[in-house]
Amino acid sequence: MFTLGCTIFFSAALGHAAEQSDFYHREEIPLPPGETMEISSIALMPDQKVAVTTRRGDLWICSGAYGDDLKKVSWKKFAQNLHEPLGMFYKDGWLYLTQRPEVTRIKDSTGSGVADTFETICSEWGIKGDYHEYAFGSTPDKEGNIWVALCLTGSFTAESNWRGWVVRVTPDGKMIPTCSGIRSPGGIGFNAEGDAFFMDNQGVWNGSSSLKWLKPGSFQGNPISNKYAALANLPAPPEVSDKSRILIERTKHPEFIPPAVIFPHGKVGQSPTGIACDTSGGKFGPWEKQLYVGEQTHSQVQRVCLEKVKGLYQGAVFHFLEGFEAGIIPLRYDNDTGVMFAGGSNRGWASRGSKPFTFERVKWTGKTPFEILTMTANSDGFTLNFTAPVDPASAGNPASYAMNAFTYIFQSDYGSPEVDQATPKVTAAEVSPDRKSVHLKIDGLVRGHVHHLTANAVKSGTGDSLWHPEAWYTLNEIPN
Repeated sequence: MFTLGCTIFFSAALGHAAEQSDFYHREEIPLPPGETMEISSIALMPDQKVAVTTRRGDLWICSGAYGDDLKKVSWKKFAQNLHEPLGMFYKDGWLYLTQRPEVTRIKDSTGSGVADTFETICSEWGIKGDYHEYAFGSTPDKEGNIWVALCLTGSFTAESNWRGWVVRVTPDGKMIPTCSGIRSPGGIGFNAEGDAFFMDNQGVWNGSSSLKWLKPGSFQGNPISNKYAALANLPAPPEVSDKSRILIERTKHPEFIPPAVIFPHGKVGQSPTGIACDTSGGKFGPWEKQLYVGEQTHSQVQRVCLEKVKGLYQGAVFHFLEGFEAGIIPLRYDNDTGVMFAGGSNRGWASRGSKPFTFERVKWTGKTPFEILTMTANSDGFTLNFTAPVDPASAGNPASYAMNAFTYIFQSDYGSPEVDQATPKVTAAEVSPDRKSVHLKIDGLVRGHVHHLTANAVKSGTGDSLWHPEAWYTLNEIPN
């Protein structure tokens, strides 16, 4: 059963519906009256102030966004006339911005509450004026570098220098071309280990949207921008074959890093955006070291668990939060307080949310839903870890689970249908002694395929159904 703004399931034992609001409290933060606040980036500042930029180029600082009474929220415009900033963070008195043509830092040096110092750190990539030449910037990595994902021109061609690449901008302003093969990023961030990832959206050479690992020196699959390697005397990225498969091409070209987690189009959103990593130690629930991913079209947040197998990242995506009032673009999670902030817009791409733009926060209520916590690969199947002890009768029954598997055509055409369908069979379900995990033995795992698991019949020890009974695991490698 579905209602706008909440996901619900029925407890078999208790006989009542449980809502998303039982676990997570989503609230809209009041915006400055009369302003068009299509929020494009969010930064956390001292004293629990929150800076936001808008797609139209304004930068505002919000006070009271953490407070119990959101009627007390106040706003101060800090800067204006910026060029579509899609990445921002605070450090040492400065706000660092990734704008369409450059990385900038700004500050208020006089205490007036308005920025008066603007410094360009790096502007070594090109822009043409095309509306789709977005530039998404990260927070700093362990070395202080900002990672910038440069969208293709119109998302189909590379008509400006370094479009279709991810570059790193060092603290002293040097630009380091880092990864090729980008198409249309929606967000960029890091996992708990500090490795960089970005969300690439469905399109040419992308059968479906996916979370991709930005291993330095890697090729990410889209050959349109290969020509720019010559600008820095870098080795030419591979020229891949059309109408192929990712597994075939990345086996031929070791520098081709496959998507870590594919988000099947329409089933797990269709326009993934911002990335946030939970290292809060349980302030938002039991999802430590997992990634949260915003979703523009479906106005949602998905949840991702990752693991590394044979040197490659892979893992599962789960539905998580929904009901946001606009399409999410930036997502910022405060690991110190356990508060998630989301900003959004429905301009250009419609969204399920009912409003043209929004700024929202989410807090955990302290109640943990019954969920699949993680899904990890084994040589003979998968292990499911749960947030609560399971009912052995249901969780230990292979008939409680179903699985299908598929991949996509790797092609220069836009997107792809699901192809090479397979039906792996769950032959056994072994419940652990503490009843917190189940080892699924599966006949017919397919290397390189997305494995879609449904577990509708699994119950907790208290009779609850899973809040979200589906998972999509991208099996790049099968463990030995």
